[in-house]
Amino acid sequence: MELDNLRQAPFNTTALGVLRGVASYYGLSVSDAFLFGATGHAFLINIHEELCPSGPYCWNRKPFEALAAHVGIDVVDHGFFWTDGGPVPRGEVEAKLTECLRQRVPCSLINMENQLITGFDDTGLLTAQPWPNADFPPRHLTFGSWTELGGEIHINFYTFHRGAHALEPRLAAAAGLEYAVDLYQHPENHSGSPYAVGAQAYAAWIRAVRAGHGAGHGNWWNGTVWAECRGMASRFLHELASDFPGTAAAARPLAAAFAEISERLTEASHRDLADDAKVSALEAAAAREATTIAGLEALAKTLRAA
Repeated sequence: MELDNLRQAPFNTTALGVLRGVASYYGLSVSDAFLFGATGHAFLINIHEELCPSGPYCWNRKPFEALAAHVGIDVVDHGFFWTDGGPVPRGEVEAKLTECLRQRVPCSLINMENQLITGFDDTGLLTAQPWPNADFPPRHLTFGSWTELGGEIHINFYTFHRGAHALEPRLAAAAGLEYAVDLYQHPENHSGSPYAVGAQAYAAWIRAVRAGHGAGHGNWWNGTVWAECRGMASRFLHELASDFPGTAAAARPLAAAFAEISERLTEASHRDLADDAKVSALEAAAAREATTIAGLEALAKTLRAA
C-alpha cells in the first residue's frame, strides 16, 4: 500500500523537503518559505570542524519538532538506531511504521538523507528519493535486514500527524524568529562539538577552509544547503512584510540582508574558488548575519504585539 498524494519536495534541505510533503499531504495552506521560517530552519547553520557533509543533519532537532507543531504538524520521533548501539529492534520499529501507514499517517527516516516513507509492500518500506534525477538514496528498505543501508546504520524514524494546535501565522512566525535569535545567542543549546551553529559555525567554516578542507564535497554541500536556507529566510521575511504591513519597514531590510548572505554562501560553495576568496565570502556572510540578530528579535516582538 502507498499513501496517495504524498510527495517529497526536491529541496537540498531534505528535512524541509519531507515537511513540505507532509504539509501538502494534509492540505495545509502554508508556503515553502513560511515552513522554512516558522520552523526556524531558514536561520540554522551547523558546521563540522572539518566541513563534513553531515552538518545539515547533526543538530538538536527537538526545537524544530516543536516549531513544526505551530504550523499544524505534530512530529513523533521513534528513536535513533546505530550500528554500535546494540541490537536494532527492526521488527518493533517496522510494526509501528506500517501501522501508521495503514492509518494514512506519513512517516520518514533520516540515514544518508531525510526521506519520506510513502508506503510498504511485502518486502519492505517504500522510501522517497529527494531529487527526481538522482537515484539516491535507496528507494526501498528491506524488512528485517535494512540491507540497502550497507554495513553502517545511523538512522532515525519519524511519524507526522495532523496537528490540532497550530498557531495563528503571526505567532508561528514570531516563534521561528525567536528560535533564530536563540541559535545565535545560545549556540550550545542547538549543537555540540565537533559541530557549531550561529556565529561559531561561520568561524568553524573559515578555520576548516584555512586548514585545507575547502575543496571537498563537504564545503560544496554545506554551502548549497545553507545558501538555500538563507534564500528561504529572505523570502519568508518578504512574505511577512506583505502579510503584516506593520512589519514591512523592519522586515524588508532583513530580507535584503539574507538574500545577500545566501549569495555569499553560494559563492563560498564553489569548488573551483580559491580558498582566500572562500574565506572572504564567508567573512562577509558572517558579518552581515551578525547585523540581523537585533532586527529579528525586534520583528518577533512586533509580531507578538500585533
